[in-house]
Amino acid sequence: MSSSRGKYSPEFRAEAVREVIDKSRPVADVARDLGLVPQTLTNWVAAYRRSNGEGEEELTVQDRARIKELERRIRELEAENLFLGKSVRVLREEVALSTKLELIQHEEREPRQSASIREMCQIVGVNRSSYYEWRDRKTSATAQWRTDITKLIRKAFTDSDGTYGYRRVSAQLARWGRPVADETVRRLMRAAGLEPCQPKPWRPTTTIPGDPADIPDLVKRNFTAEQPGCKWVGDITYIRTWEGWVYLATVLDCYSKKVVGYALADHMRTELVTEALEMAARNQPYRVSTTIFHSDRGSVYTSAEFGKTAKRLDIRQSMGRTGVCWDNAWAESFNGTLKNERCNRTQYPTKEKATRDVARYIELQYNQKRLHSGLDYRTPNEAEQAWLTRDLAA
Repeated sequence: MSSSRGKYSPEFRAEAVREVIDKSRPVADVARDLGLVPQTLTNWVAAYRRSNGEGEEELTVQDRARIKELERRIRELEAENLFLGKSVRVLREEVALSTKLELIQHEEREPRQSASIREMCQIVGVNRSSYYEWRDRKTSATAQWRTDITKLIRKAFTDSDGTYGYRRVSAQLARWGRPVADETVRRLMRAAGLEPCQPKPWRPTTTIPGDPADIPDLVKRNFTAEQPGCKWVGDITYIRTWEGWVYLATVLDCYSKKVVGYALADHMRTELVTEALEMAARNQPYRVSTTIFHSDRGSVYTSAEFGKTAKRLDIRQSMGRTGVCWDNAWAESFNGTLKNERCNRTQYPTKEKATRDVARYIELQYNQKRLHSGLDYRTPNEAEQAWLTRDLAA
């Protein structure tokens, strides 16, 4: 197996290409966000366009000028709306004047995203001359450090889509070469009004159909592994859309915490879970022994069809006790993370939008960017690739 195949799955490449094509983002920006070499992403985009028969659109000079003007106006409106959203917290009476001034200064230093100083001062109720006087004072070294670190904290928090608490933000700062004590990060996040999304009460989705006695529990709540591809867990969860439910089946690797296989559909038939299992087998072809796949005793997992698929893929089934959700806690935990960090914060008008958004979260956020405390604050892709690098070098 080549290192490229081991590092980037077809699903990851597809989501990366969609970031460029569907959102019209520069290749360099997407590559930087995902830790890719720009030329690699350029090649993926070119291959996609060749396979789909896409060509370059011909635009007149007038068309291009009109588009440029519209884009400029959109940026202005977005900047005003963005600042209005950010200033909501500081409009409260108990917020100190210094906090309002710091917000304006923070936005002033990012002119591409900010409204004018006059507009910002009007929004938060600050005299413009007072702001200029405060800004032009000599900033102490401590205050400057605090400002710089708060800026990095905001970036780490924003990059996580507002999901990171102070511990993960602190870990991200350390990865950027700016280590800061957890409690200091916590204090600065509170001062900046940065509050991560909070999970809803956990409701296990374990089903209780038949209970085949010949499928044992080989995991015994030990959701760790010595290497990728030797122990997987899986589950099904439900995602609400305006058109009805979408069902997600997942396969998670116990070593890297990575979602190695998944499938989304508007049904919960057996082919949903077999598709997820087959994707996991494709994404981890380096498995050196029979893989254990652990699940609850839902009817799709106890079906003869799923059992045949597992046997064909050299996978040994494992199941927890009937109705005991803790026996599959790691898979249930991922479902909670997905709902908390993405689905519960997003409205899905269509099933197609939900399918695309969840796939994007798995490939580009959870596997590629999200730091895990159980992995020493590395991402699942980093943990998997580190093992592959050691294995190939051995």
